[in-house]
Amino acid sequence: MQLAHMTWQAVEARIGQGACAMLPVGSTEQHGPMGRIGTDTICAEAVALRAADLNDAIVAPALAYTPAPFNTAFPGTVSLSEPLFEAMAAEVIDGLLAQGFRGVFVVNGHGANLAPLRRIGERLAEGALEIMSWWEAPEADALRKSLYGDWEGMHATPSEVAITQALLGVLPEGDAAAPPERLSPEFIAAHAGDRHGPPEEHRAMFPDGRVGAHSALARPEHGERLLELAAKGVAQAFQAFSAR
Repeated sequence: MQLAHMTWQAVEARIGQGACAMLPVGSTEQHGPMGRIGTDTICAEAVALRAADLNDAIVAPALAYTPAPFNTAFPGTVSLSEPLFEAMAAEVIDGLLAQGFRGVFVVNGHGANLAPLRRIGERLAEGALEIMSWWEAPEADALRKSLYGDWEGMHATPSEVAITQALLGVLPEGDAAAPPERLSPEFIAAHAGDRHGPPEEHRAMFPDGRVGAHSALARPEHGERLLELAAKGVAQAFQAFSAR
């Protein structure tokens, strides 16, 4: 159920029943030659909506403008500074809690969101905020690893591209048809959480926008299955969060 499609009376009634809210958080950034600019937001929102269908939850409008400074050398990327995003997300989360929602469950789709979201959680009462990236759902994580292995990479991943294909159709592969350069374990460890360099330097290192991800391995049928399993995992985690 989408908060934006409800009346205030319907929301008030659900709050009176002790409802928590889901909040999808994505990004607006390039995703390689065959990935959509809105991939992270599309995935987070789609998983949240399917999860909400499984447990009759309320999904707030997605936050789509978030930190992605390393990708601003690619046209279409719009990045907020971490302090601005943190302040904006905090006001949204505080607003939902002030309205009477018992808690806010963030469905995340972008690694650079995690640090500022966790800082928000540290300032709130214990149990008021939970953060889960859609790929952390155990069965979805296992499937993406079995489908793509090391070619899942770090950015413009075939798993997220597959979900957008299932929802919106397939875009031409273009330069993504050839595999990118493989990433070393050391690089992955050093850049986890989207800790990438300055924009021009980042584009020079990864000129087509992919970071170790073989996007062309994506298939719509993979995306449908990933979406199903991610929604199942998020729904289970949300149910446990709500019960607490």
